[in-house]
Amino acid sequence: MSTRKPARQPLHFTAADPLLASFPPVVAADTRTLILGSLPGAASLAASQYYGHPRNGFWKLLSGITGEDLVPMAYEDRLQTLLEHRIGLWDVIANARRIGSLDSDIRDHTRNDLLALVGTLPALNTIAFNGGTAAKLGMKALGEQAGRYRILQLPSSSPAHASLSLAQKLDAWRQLAAGTNA
Repeated sequence: MSTRKPARQPLHFTAADPLLASFPPVVAADTRTLILGSLPGAASLAASQYYGHPRNGFWKLLSGITGEDLVPMAYEDRLQTLLEHRIGLWDVIANARRIGSLDSDIRDHTRNDLLALVGTLPALNTIAFNGGTAAKLGMKALGEQAGRYRILQLPSSSPAHASLSLAQKLDAWRQLAAGTNA
């Protein structure tokens, strides 16, 4: 009897697979910190909400940064509270094909125009990437312009990134506070 795990089978994509799209940016003219994810997961897309999966730690992490309990708030109130704290949201990927919610399964992606967005935010001083995929693609999109900002690569708030506890993630995410209060 073999104890080896079966090999992970590659996903096969076709043009018939749905093309997933990110949400519009949530920013205001005085946004100081922009948090960039990769692409909303299946639960977020179904809910039409950033970080809509109930096990995603994003809203708990941002509660720890803002000092306000975002979790029980209605979604629109969460977004408004972030804007009041001069925090914006967007994704580095405009659209892509993906089966499931893992970043490693993203295929055929196109990037959002990060340079155009940051060009409209004169108070922006910090760009934070929620996870490695967002950082890799986002830094490539920003190119030389990245040097104009404080760049943070934060551990993913996704429940799939389970190598760190929520408390450990919050320790890393506390770096955001300096950019929102400046």
